[in-house]
Amino acid sequence: MRATLPPCAPGFGIEEEFLLVDRTSRDVCAEPPRELIEALRQAFGPGLAEEMFRSQIELVTPVLHDADAARDCLLLGRRRLAELAAGFGLAPYGAASHPFADWRRQLATDSPHYRRLFDDYRDVAQRSLVSGLHVHVGVAPEIDRVQVMNRVLPWLPLLLALSASSPFWEGRRTGLLSYRRTLCGEWPRMCIPEPLADAAALAGYVERLTACGAIRKAGDLWWFIRPSARFPTLELRIADACPRVDDVLCIAGLFRGLVAWASETGDTPADGAGRIWLEENYWRARRLGCTARFLDTGGEEWAAGDWLERLSERIGPWRDEAAFEQARRILRDGSSGERQLAHYEQAIGAGLDPRQALAGVVDQVLKETSAACDTP
Repeated sequence: MRATLPPCAPGFGIEEEFLLVDRTSRDVCAEPPRELIEALRQAFGPGLAEEMFRSQIELVTPVLHDADAARDCLLLGRRRLAELAAGFGLAPYGAASHPFADWRRQLATDSPHYRRLFDDYRDVAQRSLVSGLHVHVGVAPEIDRVQVMNRVLPWLPLLLALSASSPFWEGRRTGLLSYRRTLCGEWPRMCIPEPLADAAALAGYVERLTACGAIRKAGDLWWFIRPSARFPTLELRIADACPRVDDVLCIAGLFRGLVAWASETGDTPADGAGRIWLEENYWRARRLGCTARFLDTGGEEWAAGDWLERLSERIGPWRDEAAFEQARRILRDGSSGERQLAHYEQAIGAGLDPRQALAGVVDQVLKETSAACDTP
C-alpha cells in the first residue's frame, strides 16, 4: 500500500545507525579497517555521518518527499554498506543493541566533538554502544516548533514500542524491550523534553544553560524529540534502530503524519498530554514494547492497538495508511525485540547454550538488516 498523505505533506529525512559486526565471531568490530572507512566516505559522501564509536556507522538520507523514494534510498544505502563491509568480513547490524558485545572494548571516534563527549561523560559515553533511528520532519518557519513538539509528545511512547529492538545487554536478557532508552537515561537532557511553552522559552532555556556552562551549544539538548539546531525540522530520537526497512518507513510515516497534523492544529491533545502520564507510558513502552497498555489523562488503559487507532482518528487526513498498516502488522507479529527474544528462547529450548543462542540472535538481525539488499 502506498502512502496517502496530501501532496503538501512536509519533507522528511531519515538517519540510520548501524554497528559493524564480524561475520565469523558475530561480535562488534572495535576498530574497522581504515580502508573500509575511507571506502564508505567515498561511496556516501555527505550521506555518511560520524558516530560515537569507530564500530558505528550512520547513513543519512537527503530530504525526501514520499515513502517510495525513502524505501529506494534506504535499500540502496544498506546495499552499498553491506557490500563494502562484506569485503572486510563485516556486516551492518541494524538493531539498537548487540546482545553480547563488551562496551568496554569499544573505541571512541577520533574527532574533537567525540573526544569532548568522552572526556565530559566518561563511562556514560562509553556505555552508549547503542543505535537509534532518527527522523527529521520539516516545519514551516511561521509555525512554532516547540508548540508542535508539545502536541505530538503524548504519542511518542507508541513509536518506541513499535521500534523496540534492544532486549539484550552484556549477554543477558534485560527484562526490557528497549534497554537502549534506559541507557539514554544516564545522560542529561536525553529523555522527555522540559515543559517549555514555545520557541522563545526554549531560546531562553538554552541561553541560561550555555551561560552557566551546562551545555556548549543548542545541539547538546538530546531529548527524545527536539527542534533541530541545524535544520528547520522536528527531530524524532526516541525510536530504536529498526533492522527491517518496512519498520523504518512505518516509524517515519507515523511521525511525519503526526508533525503535519500538529502543525495544522492549535489544540493541545487531551489524551495522555500530562507529563505524569507521558512518563508512565514511556516506561511501559521501554519495558513491554507492543504488549504495553497506555494510559490516557483519566487513567484509563488502552491496548497498543487501540491506542494506534485513536492516533489514526486524531490525525485524520494526515494519516499515512501504509505506515498504519505496517504498525498493525508489528503489533500483531511483534517488534524486532520480541523476535529476538523468541529466537533466543527457541534456541535454548533446542539445547543450545546461551552464547550460541545469542549468536543466533545476531544472525537473525544481520539477515533482517540486509534483507532485499542482494548481498551474499
